[in-house]
Amino acid sequence: QVQLVESGGGLVQAGESLRLSCAASGNIFRLNVMDWYRQAPGKQRELVARITREGSTNYADSVKGRFTISRDIAKNTVYLQMNDLKFEDAATYYCHALAPAAIYWGQGTQVTVSS
Repeated sequence: QVQLVESGGGLVQAGESLRLSCAASGNIFRLNVMDWYRQAPGKQRELVARITREGSTNYADSVKGRFTISRDIAKNTVYLQMNDLKFEDAATYYCHALAPAAIYWGQGTQVTVSS
């Protein structure tokens, strides 16, 4: 079993930055992929950024050049650095992890972007 706990969400103005954190605990050694997803009201949940066990990353086109996913293996934590936030980035952000025959979700953290 794996537990994921997100933090770092909040209210920012357009153009500002936030860093989200996802702390993983439990049987983390089986995790192959960790991602950040987001879901805005009335919209489907979408993949924002992904980092694999090997350290490869990929991003949604809408956030390329602005968001960076990274990890601190010693802290069992994955981060999402979000720069130049836009109104359309406002959503609940969820940490997600994949293991053989299992998936895990965090509880989500809210990001609000104002003018």
